[in-house]
Amino acid sequence: MATDTVTAAAGRDFIRDIIQADLDAGRQKVIVTRFPPEPNGYLHIGHAKSIGLNFGVAQEFGGRCHLRFDDTNPTKEEQEYIDSIQADVHWLGYDWGNNLFYASDYFDRLYEWAEGLIRDGLAYVDDQSQEDIRATRGTLTEPGKHSPFRERTIEENLDLFRRMKAGEFPNGARVLRAKIDMASGNINLRDPVLYRILHAHHPRTGDAWSIYPSYDYAHGQSDAIEGITHSICTLEFEDHRPLYDWLIDKLPVPSKPHQYEFARLNLTYTLLSKRVLTQLVRDGHVSGWDDPRMPTMAGLKRRGVPPAAIREFIKRIGVAKANSVVDVGMLEFCIREELNRTSLRRMAVLRPLKVVIENYPEGEVEEIEAVNHPDDPAKGTRKIAFGRELYIERDDFMENPPKKFFRLSPGTEVRLRYAYFIKCREAIRNAAGEVVELRCTYDPLTKGGNAPDGRKVKATMHWLPAAQSRSAEIRIYNQLFANPSPDASNFAADLNPQSLEILHDARIEPAIAEANSPDVMQFERQGYFVRDKESAPDRLVFNRTIGLRDTFAKEVGKG
Repeated sequence: MATDTVTAAAGRDFIRDIIQADLDAGRQKVIVTRFPPEPNGYLHIGHAKSIGLNFGVAQEFGGRCHLRFDDTNPTKEEQEYIDSIQADVHWLGYDWGNNLFYASDYFDRLYEWAEGLIRDGLAYVDDQSQEDIRATRGTLTEPGKHSPFRERTIEENLDLFRRMKAGEFPNGARVLRAKIDMASGNINLRDPVLYRILHAHHPRTGDAWSIYPSYDYAHGQSDAIEGITHSICTLEFEDHRPLYDWLIDKLPVPSKPHQYEFARLNLTYTLLSKRVLTQLVRDGHVSGWDDPRMPTMAGLKRRGVPPAAIREFIKRIGVAKANSVVDVGMLEFCIREELNRTSLRRMAVLRPLKVVIENYPEGEVEEIEAVNHPDDPAKGTRKIAFGRELYIERDDFMENPPKKFFRLSPGTEVRLRYAYFIKCREAIRNAAGEVVELRCTYDPLTKGGNAPDGRKVKATMHWLPAAQSRSAEIRIYNQLFANPSPDASNFAADLNPQSLEILHDARIEPAIAEANSPDVMQFERQGYFVRDKESAPDRLVFNRTIGLRDTFAKEVGKG
């Protein structure tokens, strides 16, 4: 497919315009991008934007996207994170093929190039402490100060650097710094650190190295080694681009990639800071990194969010140069649109109230036919048992209803979905005065939900048979934060106390229990739900992915 056709369908943005211009001008033949996570944590919805952009443009322009782990800090990296990140990228629907790389693949070459910088007089070994280096970097309005070790000879620097590599010095004793300009207006060019001593076991290289490259040093050179044509980063790396370009210019790299920056994803009711997410887990505000309230890929997956909805969301928000905040309602819209199209319909009563149909024969049970998807006849139908004793939703009954309440109340008639018209005759109360049972009658001529005499009812309600339905635990998830703009410095104050409600005595269709499916289902009139990983045959557990409409924002608005 021609690239102009594909990109038009995908939507234009400045990144795609740059790529198209590079292809049109012959500056590039094959587009190569990369997604370069550090394997020190779990991916979240913000990473999904970068994944979608990097893999997306590679697909659209007939190129390839590499998955490269920037594994330059062994003290924070674990195989668990590497496995999780790969699983998340695949779950989102992307594949790197044979292009899985690690910055550690290039440690030997990066070291050789660092020695080359020393020989060219462009790098030196500094004995200052981390604190002293920070204190002499200067400020945005004042230049930095030269290190007392800046003018060491090339021979001395090479000797010290090789001894650093050999493990002769303790952590923090020395660093290798680029020799650029301590008076630069860009602080990143004030002799940045390229290597530091770190006696730590690396997940891939073991104990072979006692020094490790900085992210800024490893990143651009890894791009160059892999032939990356467009190194796409978020805006916080914009000030790092001059250093990226300086290193590419001074080193004998095999290609000359260019860095481009785009605005990162910011969502209402959401914090994506790794510090905040870690603290949420450590302080017990959530059950773990895959808690369905978390914005992590693992949390979204456990909540039942379909990857196609995330891809559509990323497409809709586009790619911009300026930071902005996206309403989480747009993500929820994409989730509802996808699930409405794909999810089978089922019935569940979350807060059951018993109904006894007095004129229905005792001991008799019949089967009612129900459709699996109203817009897709190919998905077929199923049978639901109907008998004398049923459950309806407690909220569907009011003894003294207001004027516009059209559901069940004494003397009113309603339709039971797929079944019959019923009329409430009496509400039975317990000793505490609570309604615990409704006594009703049904019209046997209204099977299927229509009356032969043409009379109409104003409400259709879902229901389940008392004997044949199964008990289940339902977890109702809402936004983790009650404030649309939570304060990262005091996030606990903005936590939503209603972010999780657990219903222990809900009832579900037998078809739900028997299917044992990981697919999201629509519980009619309730929302979309998915089986939780903690669910077992003797203890069914379902998570609400999302409601049928946004009621949370309305409730917050009332406050």
